[in-house]
Amino acid sequence: MEEYVCVTVRGTPGEAEAALKSRLTVFWTHMLRAKPDDYEKVYAEATAFESAGGAATREYMVQVDGVAALLAELTAAGLAFEPPDEAETYSKYEATSPDWFQLEH
Repeated sequence: MEEYVCVTVRGTPGEAEAALKSRLTVFWTHMLRAKPDDYEKVYAEATAFESAGGAATREYMVQVDGVAALLAELTAAGLAFEPPDEAETYSKYEATSPDWFQLEH
């Protein structure tokens, strides 16, 4: 059974949710076009933005073997993220609606 790690992408303090959403759209478009194999390892996206430390956040469930590549791409794109706890894994059944949106590949 595939295991997933939760990756939390963080906007800059004070950045509007809409601005982070726009940056994420550009990022995911890049991933889909330039790194489709790495994009395939992202299973689900949280259905809602959250907030932590004055910044908007968005969570993603990523296959364990895809986390390093995703973090490298996020860093290259200038998107901040919380260091994921790779020891805390989830099954795909824990990333279900209404809290999660499964990405079509």
